[in-house]
Amino acid sequence: MSNKVINLGIVGVGKIVRDQHLPSIAKNSGFSLSATASRNASVDGVQAFSDIASMLEACDIDAVALCMPPQYRQAAAQLALKSGKHVLLEKPPGATVSEVEQLAELADKHGVSLFATWHSRYGAAVDVAKALLSEQRLKSVALVWQEDVRKWHPNQQWIWQAGGLGVFDPGINGLSILTHCLPSPAYVTSADLIFPANKAAPIAANINFKTVDGVDISGQFDWRATGSEAWNIDFETDQGLLQIKDGGARLLLNNEDVAVAEHSEHGEYEAIYTRFADLIQRGVSDVELAPLKLVADAFLLANREEVDAFND
Repeated sequence: MSNKVINLGIVGVGKIVRDQHLPSIAKNSGFSLSATASRNASVDGVQAFSDIASMLEACDIDAVALCMPPQYRQAAAQLALKSGKHVLLEKPPGATVSEVEQLAELADKHGVSLFATWHSRYGAAVDVAKALLSEQRLKSVALVWQEDVRKWHPNQQWIWQAGGLGVFDPGINGLSILTHCLPSPAYVTSADLIFPANKAAPIAANINFKTVDGVDISGQFDWRATGSEAWNIDFETDQGLLQIKDGGARLLLNNEDVAVAEHSEHGEYEAIYTRFADLIQRGVSDVELAPLKLVADAFLLANREEVDAFND
């Protein structure tokens, strides 16, 4: 399409939309927020609908950002793509790998762009780390992604349901950084998933991976942590220890800070919308699913451990 402003609709007005999407859209002159569709919320000054079908029928929009839980994203994406709308998928892009692959085929069929976003890949330290790792020999990797679910996802029961991914809803952010930075692809070799007795999704996980070059990777994911979050990846290389800290915001080499570009509070999502606009202008899609495939494989291989019921 031409360089005209892209009229955008958002589906699912929740915390992440208010915290990140709305400020990022407001800063991007390439988009105009034209409508929202949400069962229980709206945005002041913007047309509001209760469902995506009503929004698509009533509004002349070019694209939609789907920010509802992943279990419900596929049906909404199908409807939007078949209506000729470009689609942005919040992470994780869907509840299964197959459904997202089919959406990519549908986008191609209808000549529109589909963008499976991984916001943590746009952290200030991530591409710098990727470049450094391309010049070093990797020996081992340790990923630790721990936080308090009561702080970051209070009373969000969809996360605990089948398809909600549980601890992998945040943990997949770490995997998205890992798969982006690794010099060669990785696969799961073993996994232990820990389920509360009253939940259908795990609250913690320990996963072992190996790259096709034979490098061992350990991953620890836990939603029961209290105090400070741990969103870190340590790469042991022939030149020492390279550490991505704070979810991609900070980089250390042998315990010394490496200079990275300074990001604003909404920098990752600002970059996502810049990327989405570029994909639309070029008429292409970006649907890279390595992080979701690793999570799916962990479920396939996992030993299951049940612990006491968890109530948040």
